[in-house]
Amino acid sequence: MVALHIAVAGCGPGGLAAALLLRRDGHRVRLFERFAEPQPIGSGLMIQPTGQAVLRELGLKEELAGRSARIERLFGQAGGRTVLDVRYAALAGEGVGLGTHRAALFDILYQAVRAAAVPIETGRTVTTSDAEGASRRLRFADGSSDGPFDLVVDALGTRSPLAPPTGRPLAYGALWASLDWPADGSFSGAALEQRYRRASVMAGVLPLGRPRQDRPAQAAFFWSLRADRLEHWRAGGLDAWKAQVLDLWPATRPLLDQIGAAEQLTFARYAHRTLTKPVEPALVHLGDAWHSASPQLGQGANMALLDAYALAIALRRTEDVAAALGRFSQLRSRHVRLYQAASALFTPVYQSDGRLLPLVRDRLVGPLANRWPAKRILAQMVSGLIGDPLTPLGLAADRPSGSG
Repeated sequence: MVALHIAVAGCGPGGLAAALLLRRDGHRVRLFERFAEPQPIGSGLMIQPTGQAVLRELGLKEELAGRSARIERLFGQAGGRTVLDVRYAALAGEGVGLGTHRAALFDILYQAVRAAAVPIETGRTVTTSDAEGASRRLRFADGSSDGPFDLVVDALGTRSPLAPPTGRPLAYGALWASLDWPADGSFSGAALEQRYRRASVMAGVLPLGRPRQDRPAQAAFFWSLRADRLEHWRAGGLDAWKAQVLDLWPATRPLLDQIGAAEQLTFARYAHRTLTKPVEPALVHLGDAWHSASPQLGQGANMALLDAYALAIALRRTEDVAAALGRFSQLRSRHVRLYQAASALFTPVYQSDGRLLPLVRDRLVGPLANRWPAKRILAQMVSGLIGDPLTPLGLAADRPSGSG
């Protein structure tokens, strides 16, 4: 395709990856970001074999692996009973997870975008876009506009003003903190560990490796919390909350001892939404702007990276923007629908006020999960490989590499 004039709105993983891929393909790309300085939001996340495959194509996977923790297992207990035990070994060499800090992923992508000389315009809060024939113009909160562009890429997340409202907020969010990794051997450095009490109480510890070489190894600690109980949590004070956490999981004391103020914890809200159509004339929605869900399956950043890559190859393979957007939708819709359905199914099992579902989880699902073929299916689900999203994109999961 001839070089297009493309606007990318949003500097999250999907927006940065899309800008980098499209710039490398010869398009004229400009990034728009509402913050005065682009920055990551959040704590830890898992980059699965799907996301790693895209980063490998960008030449960035090894750098991320060197700043991350190699995750070989997801392990959870409720009342001393193992109710979650997913091992990447069941994938027969198709990869492992990478536990990483959002800041590390952001920094690697951001520096690559800057090295590619993609212009980044900060302090530009996008409010809407207008179709102008076969092009589109962006409008901003200060009343200014820019364009027209041959294509606008919406990577503005769940609350994107460029997408029609849809979906619903989820009752449960989570408190997150990035902390120094405990040196007392309380946790596995190669596992995401979780503890549950029914489905209304959940804590987790994710190794993050060394996001910065001048800092010690890090851990992401998270605590599930209903959004409508956030103010009650704040009013109760840290000591009362820490006592609750220690009652569930005594081994977290070295982590809790590092938390001296409520401001060290960031509350993340989640929503479940899926646009009926991810494309409009000269406009495409990527990542959470198209599909967002609870973090239970840990697919958000990985799905955004896959979306960005699918858009790039769709533009490579067609000579018309409208046809390319149709091709993009075909490449990604089946995988998106599958994981949105899975998220809707599994979220109440791990984050809800229900009692029956966690009882079934604890008594039945946990033991069955260690049997064939359930253990491979679960590993494929967690890794993002269910539905084979890589083959249509010409990608493949590779064998795990060291984490440095």
